[in-house]
Amino acid sequence: MINGHCDPRFLEIKEIFAQAIQSKYEVGAALAIEHKGELVVNLWGGYKDAARTSSWEEDTLVNVWSVTKGVTATCIAKLINDGLLDPSEKVSKYWPEYGCNGKEHTKVSDILCHRAGMFGFQNGIPEASWQDWEKFTIPLELQAPYREPGSSQGYHALTFGWLAGELVRRVDGRTVGRFFKDEIAIPLGIDFHIGLEESNFARCADMLMLEMDTDNIKLPGNAIRYLPDFLLPRKLKNFKSALTGGNFLIAFQGRPGDGITYPNSFDWRKAEVPSANGHGSAKALAKLYGILSNGCSRDGISIMRPEILDQSIAPYSSGPDTVLFGSDIQFGLGFELAHSIASMSSLSPTFMNKMFGHAGVGGAVAFGDPDLGVGYAFTCNKQHQTKNLYKTNNQLVDKLYSIMQIS
Repeated sequence: MINGHCDPRFLEIKEIFAQAIQSKYEVGAALAIEHKGELVVNLWGGYKDAARTSSWEEDTLVNVWSVTKGVTATCIAKLINDGLLDPSEKVSKYWPEYGCNGKEHTKVSDILCHRAGMFGFQNGIPEASWQDWEKFTIPLELQAPYREPGSSQGYHALTFGWLAGELVRRVDGRTVGRFFKDEIAIPLGIDFHIGLEESNFARCADMLMLEMDTDNIKLPGNAIRYLPDFLLPRKLKNFKSALTGGNFLIAFQGRPGDGITYPNSFDWRKAEVPSANGHGSAKALAKLYGILSNGCSRDGISIMRPEILDQSIAPYSSGPDTVLFGSDIQFGLGFELAHSIASMSSLSPTFMNKMFGHAGVGGAVAFGDPDLGVGYAFTCNKQHQTKNLYKTNNQLVDKLYSIMQIS
């Protein structure tokens, strides 16, 4: 069931991974870890489909959802490095049409750290092909924000992709997917794609998603909505406010006709949604973050200057997040950083130390840690219930850091 290579130092990690597959908790998954430029763990196992008939391979691609945001953030950082984008400038400098209806003073950094107040579509997600870029960017361009830009943090679950992606297109002329492919993926041999070519569809694992019952979502501490505010400390007040405020439902709104199989559709895979539909292998993501965590260059090819990465992974916003249940989650310029909501069971991925990267709603997580020279990625194709979204990943990360601390 389990294939690949594991350095003897990390055999306890292999045991956790193997148990997740062999117990059938995960249908299919992959795990890769780089340490100081060396691939020390490269494991895969299980199946690409619900019927468990098609084996997961080393080069299996899977939709990693919001892990894509970290890849998009890498593209943004490269544009900053190259002097084409300034996070302190107004968005309207690069995208003039955006500066209307209360968005006139929105900064580039507001979009990148989820403070733009644009975490949803005012009139619902457009019922258009996912490949029709302007059908999504123009409504965002024209609408008013839900909150005053810069005033609060609210996770832009889907809209981040079109907002950040349009900035890339405006300053460079290429889409995010094309930019990443040309500037990073091909030169460095990273098997990750935002906008999948049809020739790669056969390598894809099916995403096995759950119906999202937004009216009855079960979260740790859900009963808190019935407690009066005067009984609650600040963090729990923030949690209650976000739980009852409705921003989660706006940010994660769906389209009635899509159903839970749309992530496996031709249209979704072919499209570029730079917040949510990147497809790649764990090995590819670990390599990307391994490069970033070890000077941002490899084999004579530089992605950016290390000081630009330092700028990008500095905390720009630290909550409370009005979408993510009032958590004190931290964001850099598109990268997810350490945050305290991880203490709430496995609802959130473990992010600690100097980790930067992103997690996805399907359970995938990828990050780098420049202090330890680590690049890490866990990918999977079965979405679990909300309270256990990141159970397998968190077990792996906890064991990884216990080993690293001992060594």
